[in-house]
Amino acid sequence: MTADTERACTSTERIRSVLRHDLPASLVVFLVAVPLSLGIAVTCGAPLIAGLVAAVVGGLVAGPLGGSVVQVSGPAAGLALVVAELVRTYGWRATCMITLMAGVLQIVLGRFKVARTALAVSPAVVHGMLAGVGVVIALSQLHVVLGGQPQKSAVENLLELPNQIANNHSHAVAVGVLTIAVLVLWPRLPRLNVVPAPLAALAIAALTAGVLGWDIARADLSKGFADWATPVLPRGDWHGIAGAVLLVALLAGVESLLCSVAADRLHDGPRADLDRELTGQGLANLVSGALGGLPVAGVIVRTTTNVRAGARSRWSAILHGVWVLLFAVCFGWSVTLIPLEALAALLVFIGVRMVNLGTMRGLHGHGELPIYVLTMGAVVVIGLAEGVLLGLGLAGLFALRRLTRVSVQVRLEPDDRWHVVVTGSLTFVSVPSLTSNLRAIPAGAAVDLDLNVDFMDNAAFEALHGWRLEHERTGGTIAIDEIHDEWYTSAASGTRVSAAKTPPRAPERWWLPRAYRRGGPLSRIPVRHGNVWMPARTEAGGPATGSSAVPDLLAGTVDFQRRTAPLVRPFLTRMARTQETSNLFITCADSRVVPNLITSSGPGDLFTVRNIGNLVPRHGTSPPDDSVVAAIEYATAVLNVSTITICGHSRCGAMAALLSAGENASGLPGLGRWLRHGDHTLARYILSDHTGEDQGPLDRLCRVNVAQQLDNLRTYPSVARLEGAGRLQLVGLYFDIGAARVHVLDREGFNPVATCPL
Repeated sequence: MTADTERACTSTERIRSVLRHDLPASLVVFLVAVPLSLGIAVTCGAPLIAGLVAAVVGGLVAGPLGGSVVQVSGPAAGLALVVAELVRTYGWRATCMITLMAGVLQIVLGRFKVARTALAVSPAVVHGMLAGVGVVIALSQLHVVLGGQPQKSAVENLLELPNQIANNHSHAVAVGVLTIAVLVLWPRLPRLNVVPAPLAALAIAALTAGVLGWDIARADLSKGFADWATPVLPRGDWHGIAGAVLLVALLAGVESLLCSVAADRLHDGPRADLDRELTGQGLANLVSGALGGLPVAGVIVRTTTNVRAGARSRWSAILHGVWVLLFAVCFGWSVTLIPLEALAALLVFIGVRMVNLGTMRGLHGHGELPIYVLTMGAVVVIGLAEGVLLGLGLAGLFALRRLTRVSVQVRLEPDDRWHVVVTGSLTFVSVPSLTSNLRAIPAGAAVDLDLNVDFMDNAAFEALHGWRLEHERTGGTIAIDEIHDEWYTSAASGTRVSAAKTPPRAPERWWLPRAYRRGGPLSRIPVRHGNVWMPARTEAGGPATGSSAVPDLLAGTVDFQRRTAPLVRPFLTRMARTQETSNLFITCADSRVVPNLITSSGPGDLFTVRNIGNLVPRHGTSPPDDSVVAAIEYATAVLNVSTITICGHSRCGAMAALLSAGENASGLPGLGRWLRHGDHTLARYILSDHTGEDQGPLDRLCRVNVAQQLDNLRTYPSVARLEGAGRLQLVGLYFDIGAARVHVLDREGFNPVATCPL
């Protein structure tokens, strides 16, 4: 197939996809966009045509030029309060110029690729702002629904509401109640969901009012036709005008970007390019302002509708703009049939829906609900800009509190030593909590202090160091272990301390060989306190000098007692009287094979036998090896294990001795006698063929040995009986040390049937 033919086929597939998916979706979005655009224009105090212009521009400009393939842009309810205030202050035509200049600013910001920065704004502030806007819109438009006029502020609207309810019972109230009832009930009628609820509500309200002859006010699309395309420069304080441009640009930009991020979670197509999205929104606002339209932003309601309707590409948003344009030109007269009270009821419904209970629950789970509530309340009571600033301030305080949060745990261990664990960032803010907890430790006590901190300022160091000196003066002992980084040690020794937080480090405790650990017990010369060996410290927390050293394992037990014992003590106490394991694990004594590491198991999981070469003497072998036999008998008869696992490994020294005909075991009579239990393995190896899975003779012998030891297990009558009854499973594992991989071997031990990367 030629390149031209491939391109033709690809183009044909795209056209089919647009006709099958995007065209129907665009019609659904169009039916949602028209009533919402008209309603938002009403609440902004702008000509109705301005809402349709913004919807057209959102489709024809932001659609192809934006960074999201499914986002639908248009007039947004979140900007309604700002636009309404601008219309009251500067007039409609000047507001169009502010929209145009806000678009230019968005283009500049998009070109400088700062879109990601907008996502640093706390979502709690954004959602709280939208909820506050929704409350204000609902309160103001509720007066229109009740046949009255909205007041100047949300508080006045709330105070005047009882009087409106008591004294107004006109046809306007009936239209509003009917519209809201349809909006609530329509989604619950599955067969009618083809028609969007907003369109159905306005159509039913208009039809009912016309048939019954109700005395109501109707929409007038002709208002604004004379000057809708001629924006003028606003007059007044240039500081206020610049602030208005900045506010419109930032609010519209942030709302669009957050909508793009949310849209990415709704579909599996290409991810949004946020910088391109911001630039596209800027171009759309420039055009909308020039043509006399409302500010444009990404709208989550239309975007969600678009995705749910099956949209796959930008063509859905573009075509929706085309349908809105055709409607405005060809069927604009039908808007005059819509009661204004029905549009107001639609806005009340939208405003209430903007207070999202699901969002509130999510924010509550992250401890950010106070930010949401404060922002929403401030927007309602004080104003939009003031509410957003207060929300940002509280969000900043919350972030500062989290960044400087420190956890101080103090407990008395069974060995009468006090264990203190400090985690987080130690700053002057945390000094009261730190000193309060340390003050609870009695004078003269032995203390183990673990500092797991990523930052320590001078105030925190002075408080901690002062407490240490005072505690040691009274006869107490303190062993300090800095787990994360040596902030305290550096400050105490006079070394220059970094001013920045240290990044988190990879865990480096129990699973690393001791030679690879940083700052572990082996790096310190210990001293004896009573019957307990503890690492000795200099004043700065470093190792003391001395001539004796504690063996590795004793240092390890000290580390266990200090760190791990408090974590495992609760469940070890519960299982102290009995063990309920289901697996007998037989493996080699090789120090590189750690059963709990390669099986991710813990106390109580494995009943373990370790010997040279993970050998299982056959039943009836003379002389018998009672240690392995005893373990098998106890595991099957007393513990009732359901699995016996033989685990071999690569580069096994026992197998190397077998392969050398015992030469490697010369001079070791005990080892030589033990390796006789491997004779069957050697015979099996000689009869086997190279399969290509092994890495040489030794590796093949190590694998064959696993299969042979499983067969040796089956020579025990109890094991054979349980396996035959389906009550016992025998498993062969092979640990490739160099690759850090565990293989589950087949019955012959040659080929892995499963591979588990560690």
